[in-house]
Amino acid sequence: METTSRVGADGAPSTVTAEGVPAARRTVDGYLQAPFPWYGLDEAFAGPRWLMQVGTAADGTVQHGSTGHGDEPSVRSDAGAEKERFAVVVTVAASPVRRSGDGTGVLDATTVSSAAWLAGSGLLSYTWPPQLDHTLRDDWLDQQTETAFELADDLGNAPWSTLSLPVDGVPVEFHYRESEFGWVLAGSAHNGVHIGAYGRGMSAYGLGFSVVADIEAYS
Repeated sequence: METTSRVGADGAPSTVTAEGVPAARRTVDGYLQAPFPWYGLDEAFAGPRWLMQVGTAADGTVQHGSTGHGDEPSVRSDAGAEKERFAVVVTVAASPVRRSGDGTGVLDATTVSSAAWLAGSGLLSYTWPPQLDHTLRDDWLDQQTETAFELADDLGNAPWSTLSLPVDGVPVEFHYRESEFGWVLAGSAHNGVHIGAYGRGMSAYGLGFSVVADIEAYS
């Protein structure tokens, strides 16, 4: 079983926050500093594209980040949120177990499960059951996020299935699951990164991923 890496923006284990909240957006600068290629939907997608946020280690090294496609999702408890159509692609640098940049600890290896965890928690960022008020939403989100972590650590069993999608034109097998909130998938590219994705209102079937040639075009 793969171990999911919870490496947050500060580089500390077990502190990953939900990926991709528009209010926490960063400029393109963080993306340009990444030592790995970014992925997005391929050229078959003709809709809007936008930046989300990057996650860095304690030494400032960029470890993961997201690119958005379609409608910019919002956290809303009304039915309007269900009409939003978007797909977010999470790129995670593949890396082995290593010491943190500040030398104070050890960072877990990043795996496909890491991408699945970031994608699953990202989808939850935009989910708010209408029967919950602001106070109860935090408890609900904590519970659902822990469930997403457990699911990401067990990709070989239900509710995960497999889905073959092109990455840079080459078929890749992804782990895929659906829920009442949307869909999540995760797999590996061919050049040292793992890819996660989540969305709602846009079918995952038929999507394709490719290296982003010009990340500034998303800004």
